[in-house]
Amino acid sequence: MRRSETHPGAATRRLRAVKALLAAMFAVLALRLFQVQVIDASVYQAQARRQYEKPQEIPALRGAIYDRGGRAMVTNARFISFGADPAMVGDRVREVADRFAAVFNRPRSAYIEKFASASKHFVWLERGVNPATEARIGAASLPGVITIPAPRRLYPYGDVAAQLLGFTGVDGGGLAGVELELDSLLRGVNGHLVLQRDGLNRQRQSVDYPRVDPLDGDAVTLTVDVEYQSIAEEELRRGIQRNRAESGLVAMMDPATGEVLAMANEPPMNPADPGTGDPGAMRNRVVTDMFEPGSVFKIVTASAALEEKKVALAQRFNGEGGTYRPRLRNGSVRNTITDTHPHGIITFQEAMEVSSNIVMAKVSDLVGADALFTMARAYGFGTETGIELPGEVRGELKHPSRWSGTTLNSMAYGYEVGVTPLQILTAYAAAANGGTLMKPYIVRSVVAADNRVLFEHRPERIRRVVSPATAALLVQLFRGVVERGTGMTARIPGLAVAGKTGTARRAIDGKYSLNDYTASFVGFFPAEAPAVVCLVMIENPRDRGYTGSLAAAPVFRAIAERIYAISGRFRAEHAALRSSSSLLVVPDVTALAPAAARSLLSALGFDVQIRGEGGAVAHQTPEAGERLAPGGTVTLVSAEAPGASAGLIGVPDVRGEAIRRALTRLALVRLDATIQGSGVVVAQDPMPGSRVRAGTAVALRCEPGALTTLVTN
Repeated sequence: MRRSETHPGAATRRLRAVKALLAAMFAVLALRLFQVQVIDASVYQAQARRQYEKPQEIPALRGAIYDRGGRAMVTNARFISFGADPAMVGDRVREVADRFAAVFNRPRSAYIEKFASASKHFVWLERGVNPATEARIGAASLPGVITIPAPRRLYPYGDVAAQLLGFTGVDGGGLAGVELELDSLLRGVNGHLVLQRDGLNRQRQSVDYPRVDPLDGDAVTLTVDVEYQSIAEEELRRGIQRNRAESGLVAMMDPATGEVLAMANEPPMNPADPGTGDPGAMRNRVVTDMFEPGSVFKIVTASAALEEKKVALAQRFNGEGGTYRPRLRNGSVRNTITDTHPHGIITFQEAMEVSSNIVMAKVSDLVGADALFTMARAYGFGTETGIELPGEVRGELKHPSRWSGTTLNSMAYGYEVGVTPLQILTAYAAAANGGTLMKPYIVRSVVAADNRVLFEHRPERIRRVVSPATAALLVQLFRGVVERGTGMTARIPGLAVAGKTGTARRAIDGKYSLNDYTASFVGFFPAEAPAVVCLVMIENPRDRGYTGSLAAAPVFRAIAERIYAISGRFRAEHAALRSSSSLLVVPDVTALAPAAARSLLSALGFDVQIRGEGGAVAHQTPEAGERLAPGGTVTLVSAEAPGASAGLIGVPDVRGEAIRRALTRLALVRLDATIQGSGVVVAQDPMPGSRVRAGTAVALRCEPGALTTLVTN
C-alpha cells in the first residue's frame, strides 16, 4: 500500500493561511483593545467607578426661623436615615430585614418588599429616625447598608403659628407657609464627598476627590411676635369652643408699618406631622380663602361718602323701620334689605354704630358706583397684597360695568364682593394710621449662616387712601361702635378701642343659607394712637349667638386685654434691641449635638463652655435671641450632667417660661409633664436639679402672671 504524499506547495499555502488567520485575529484583538482602552475608555472608567466609588451627599442645615424678638420658632434636630444598595446586599436581604424589623418593630416583609420594588442601585429603608437607632442597627456590619444624616425640623412652641410657618417634606424641602415661600433661602446648598470600597467591602472617603462642605441655609426673622401669636391662638380656641363654631382665624398688624404680628388659624395643625390632621387645616386662610365680608366692609362705603363729602356724621337718614325695598333703575323693586333691629330716623354716626344695612344702601346711592368701586380698589380689594406667603388670592371686586342692578346697594354692606381677611385687616390699618395703605409683610430680616445681614424689610407706603381728616372721622365712627353700638362686647375699661362688627350669611350651593354665618370683628387700640389692629373671624357659631357682636367681639376683647397687658414690656425689649445693633444674636442650639453646637457658635465668634456629657444640648445661656458681644461666652448644658447616677436625669429649671417652651425643654431631656393652670410656669415638682428617671412626669403649676397685670405706659 502506497502512502499518500503531500505536495510541498499545498503545505506552504496552508501555513500561510494559518498565519494570515492568526494575524487577522491579532488585528481584531488589537482594534478591540484600542476601542476599549482609548475610544471607550471613559465609558468603562465610569462603570468601574460606579462599582467601587459612591457619592455621598452631606445635607445642609436648614435655616432657623425666629420671631421678631429673636425667639426660635423653627430650628433643627439631628436625625438619620438608612439606605441600601440592593446589589451589594445580595443574598443577605433577609438578614438586613430581620435587623431592621427588630429595631423598628415592623414586619420583616415590609423591608423585603422595599428591596423587591427598588431600583438596582438604591433603596430607602428608614428616613428621619432617632440617631440612637444607629448603634442598634450596626450598619457597618451589614453589606450595602449606609447611614445618612437627616436633619429634621424642631418646633419649640409646638403647633403655634403652624399654618403660617408651614412644614417640610421628607427631603427637607418646604411644602407650605414660610417654609415653602422662602425655601430657596432656608434650604442652603448640600455638600458632598465620595466614598471608596476596598476589597473587603469597607467604605472610606476617597482621597482623589475633595470634600465639599455644605452651605447652611439663611436664618429668617419674622415680624410675628410669638407671645401675641400664642395669645391669639389660645383665645381663638376658647371662643370656638364656647360658641361651638366650625373654625376661625385671627390676624394682627402694626398699622404704622404693615408688619404682621400674628396669624392664627383654628383648627390647629401639627407641623412636625402634618399628615395626621385634617388636610383643610393646613391652609393659612388669612390669605388663601375669600369671604363675603358683611358689615366690616362698610369702611369702604363710609370712606367714599366722607371723602367725597356726600354725608356728614350728624346727617339724618330714615331707617325705614328695619325693612327697605328700593326701586332699581329699570323701575322694578329689588329684594328686601333688612336690619337686625328696626330703626327710624338716625344719624350716619348712629347708623354705623347699630350697623344699619338700610342706611348704608341709601348712602351708596349718594356715592355712586364709580366712587364706591374706586374707594374699594384704593383700599386694595380685588388685588393681591404681595405678602411673602404662598397661595394668596386676590378676592373678587367686579368692575361697575359688570354690576347687576343690586350690586351697588349690596356691596355697601358687604355682599357681592369677595375679600381675604388680610385685605380687611390692611384696610382698617389704613384708617388707624391716618389714611395710608401700607404693604403688609411677614419677613423682617434674613441673616446668612456667617451672621451677615442679607435683607432687612422697611415699611412700604402704597398710597394714601383717605385724607387724615376723613381717617379721623372713621376712627370716631368706629369708637362709637364699641362705646355705644354693636361692638360694646369689645369694650375694655381703661383702654379706648375702635372697631366694627360684621355678620355675613354664607352662600351654600349658590344660595344664601339661613343657618350658616361668618361672624367677625375688626378693631384697633389704643384708639387715640393705634398700635395694634386685630381681626377675628368665627365660622358658623352655634351657641351664644351667630353675630359678630356675640361670637367674634368677645374674642377680640380677650386678646386685646392680654396684648395690652404686655405692651409696655414689649416696647422696652425692642428699644433695648435697637440700641444694641453692634451685638450679635445668639442662635438656638438646643437639641443639637454638643460638638455641632460648639462648631456653630465658634464660627459666629462666641466662646463656648459645655457642661455635661449628654448627647444633646438641653439648655443654653444666654438663651436664643439674646444679644452678646463678639467673644462672649455661651454656656451649654447637655442632657446628662457629669456625676449623675446611672440612668438618672437632671430636672431643668422651667420656672418663668411659657408652657410650650417648658414642655419642649422637658421633652429634650426625656421627661413628661402634667400641667395645672395656664400662662407661665410659677412652680414645678420635682425641683430643678433633682435626679429622676427618664419618663418621669414633672408637675407644672402655671398662672397668667404678668399677663394679668394692666400696664398703662
